Amino acid sequence: VQLQASGGGLVQSGVSLRLSCTASGSVFAMNGVAWYRQVRGKERELVASISNSGTGSYTESVKGRFTISRDNAKNTVYLQMDSLKPEDTAVYYCNAEIDSIVPDTGKPERNSYWGQGTQVTVSS
Repeated sequence: VQLQASGGGLVQSGVSLRLSCTASGSVFAMNGVAWYRQVRGKERELVASISNSGTGSYTESVKGRFTISRDNAKNTVYLQMDSLKPEDTAVYYCNAEIDSIVPDTGKPERNSYWGQGTQVTVSS
């Protein structure tokens, strides 16, 4: 199983970006997914998360500006980021709880995976 984060870039303050987090490989089910961000020298911060049922939650600083959603058919979770601010600048990572079938047993196994990170830079 691989988790790929994409969609980052260099943008001006006030514009939008949409990040994608896609699971590939032997994915049986993609469960809870979260987006984190990290500024160099600081701890990784939870930005938003989404449950299996599609319920999203957000850290206070992004409420009303960011929207997390999922497309289960594509094993993809999105983070729509509107009204971006310079303080949103960070490397964004996704983390997902993914069920895959163990070949030897045929039983599902759940593991946590991290994407490689995508840089978001917002200029003032």
